[in-house]
Amino acid sequence: MIKMIFSDMDGTLLDGKGQVPAWFDALAAELAARGVRFAPASGRQYFSLAESFPRYEDEFLFLAENGTNVVYRGETLFTWPMEQAAAHAILEEVYAADPGIFCVFCGLRDAYALASQRSEENVAELRKYYTHAAWVPSFAAVEDTCVKVSFFDVTAHSKERIEPLVEKWRTAQQVVLSSDYWLDIMAPGANKGIAVRAMQKHFGVRPEECAAFGDYLNDREMLGAVGYSFAMANAHPAVKAAARYETASNEEGGVLLGIRRLMAKGLI
Repeated sequence: MIKMIFSDMDGTLLDGKGQVPAWFDALAAELAARGVRFAPASGRQYFSLAESFPRYEDEFLFLAENGTNVVYRGETLFTWPMEQAAAHAILEEVYAADPGIFCVFCGLRDAYALASQRSEENVAELRKYYTHAAWVPSFAAVEDTCVKVSFFDVTAHSKERIEPLVEKWRTAQQVVLSSDYWLDIMAPGANKGIAVRAMQKHFGVRPEECAAFGDYLNDREMLGAVGYSFAMANAHPAVKAAARYETASNEEGGVLLGIRRLMAKGLI
């Protein structure tokens, strides 16, 4: 029987407007009644995830920052910090190479962006994923544990525009495309799958007792860490190849439909 369900947020659970579907509360209540723990797993920071689910802050397990910061009932259960010197070096190199790429230092307490890059567009994008954020004169002024550095391309060409600039770091760091707009870099080996396995060990749950839903490249390791993996209809082809099952798109409530399929099979 399934005991834990991990779900990506953007492009997976959330609709095209970035909203939690109207049916979600009924589903969450049913899962809780059946003893299933629900876990949002996202590149978003913990505070953003918690604010997306204000009714469930003390119920859900939150895998934030691509699994590098896991929080349950206000307690940090798992972190995978990034070496500070590497974070600063990567941020400085990308900014120097292309100041039009929006750079973000993701810390445990806050996200940090350069005041020189503050614009209406960047402010709006930052607020989508980082509700606790500060604008700083330089990243050297930040005193916080770094779990990730992120880069945003407003033209939606993160692979073509950002990836070549950080290719040299791929052997020493974990580099992953989170969407057409965002690229994330984390400590070596860090990913959602590592966090899922850590939580399986923490709660005494086997992989075959877990399900997961995802749509983009930063979800592949998570899908490989569970027995029941679902790719959204709108998922990247590589994600569909990594998943055992496919469900409807995020616009069609694919997570709900996938969970209903598991219920119908008597697995929940």
